[in-house]
Amino acid sequence: MTKPTADPTDALSDAPSDGAPAPRVPRGTGRRLHGAIANKLGTAILSGEYKPGDILSGEVAFSEALDVSRSAYREAVQVLTAKGLVESRPKTGTRVLPRNRWNLLDPDVLAWAFGGEPDIALVRGLFELRAIVEPAAAALAAERRDRADLTTMKEALAAMRRHTLATEAGRAADREFHDAVLSATRNDALVVLSASIGAAVNWTTQFKQRAKVLPRNPIPDHVRVYDAIAAGDPLAANTAMRALVDLAFDDTQLAMAR
Repeated sequence: MTKPTADPTDALSDAPSDGAPAPRVPRGTGRRLHGAIANKLGTAILSGEYKPGDILSGEVAFSEALDVSRSAYREAVQVLTAKGLVESRPKTGTRVLPRNRWNLLDPDVLAWAFGGEPDIALVRGLFELRAIVEPAAAALAAERRDRADLTTMKEALAAMRRHTLATEAGRAADREFHDAVLSATRNDALVVLSASIGAAVNWTTQFKQRAKVLPRNPIPDHVRVYDAIAAGDPLAANTAMRALVDLAFDDTQLAMAR
């Protein structure tokens, strides 16, 4: 079915401050504009406002509702298409694809998923992925890390302590720590997952803190991972990382139950 965009002007309205009606002039096709449209549509899809099989509003109706150019809308749809969320066909319009076609590891898609209330199945899936990948990566890192890798991890831990995970700087340091572990594996296929793993870490941490502070300080869990990697102990590194991921999932489930 075709679904209209709910309140499409909320995120992109630009009315003049004196209350006079603004001339209807499309706002162009800049990257910032079509990125905002893609963000709006992507969040609506990931939140379930648009369901698989739904047909989005046509480009004429959508561009008129948002007072943007049709080309800006088309560019936004191209972004969603590249991420597997929609497909466009002549005469049938732009249709939301089944979930198994979505690139759920794309950092933008993860951001859209956590833009509203995330799906528990998606959150569980992310942690299951981390539980498969990160403990094994930590074990490899314990065998293959060099001094530079350890320095990067140690500096990230120091920044996490200094800024705390309640700040963007602290969460950035958290991502750097997990990136450093994957990098230390010297496995290019694992390193490719860095952006996705980092995005999952970032958004779940932010989500856990929406209502109040983290229920538990996770930095000691990271220190145990670092200590095992620094000691060159693959089994201890695997065990410590598995515990870190499991405890993070427990915290996230608590946040979702509030």
